Amino acid sequence: MTAVRRAAPVLVAALLLLACAGRAGATGYRYWSFWERAGGHWTYATQGPASVRPDDGAVQGFRFTVGADAADAGRPRGTADFDTICADTPAKSGAKRVALVLDFGTPADAPSGETPPGGRTVCARVPSDASTADALAAVAGPLRYDTNALLCAIAGYPHKGCGEQVSTDHHKPSAAPESGSSDSGPSLGLPIGAGVVALLAGAAIWQSRRRRDASG
Repeated sequence: MTAVRRAAPVLVAALLLLACAGRAGATGYRYWSFWERAGGHWTYATQGPASVRPDDGAVQGFRFTVGADAADAGRPRGTADFDTICADTPAKSGAKRVALVLDFGTPADAPSGETPPGGRTVCARVPSDASTADALAAVAGPLRYDTNALLCAIAGYPHKGCGEQVSTDHHKPSAAPESGSSDSGPSLGLPIGAGVVALLAGAAIWQSRRRRDASG
């Protein structure tokens, strides 16, 4: 019983940290989210645009948004049909066509003093081994990246800032989830919170055993 009482403060600290992690869910980031179109639905990309090498006929989307993960991020809006976007771009040997949907977000998501441009769709014809980032650079420059290769601006928007932390209390996705979609993305809050509890609980158990062995 004494060991349990001694361990209690550590467990309380763990629970407090978990509660703080839950409250931190109200904090997100202002950034360009990257999406892939498959089966008629947008799916949050699990790789960066520099790593994805889409096939000819692919539809890829970018949405400037505020959120903590895929559940918070708004999907690209507008036409997302390859045949429509690339209707005037014929196939060419040694090249592929990638349809891009660029959604510059809403005024609520825009950095202070900036106004988002209207959304656009564009067909990029690039070498067959090109990445999505290559396709984007070919038709939607200027692009801006930070020192960690994070995409900060498409077509010069926004003019400044890159992945800055902001409150998400008043930012809600403007596009409702599509029926049958299975969007997924990196959501670290719960694993981190659970990991903190497990780590501190383990420390409490180790501490109580050490004191018990010392008293014995």
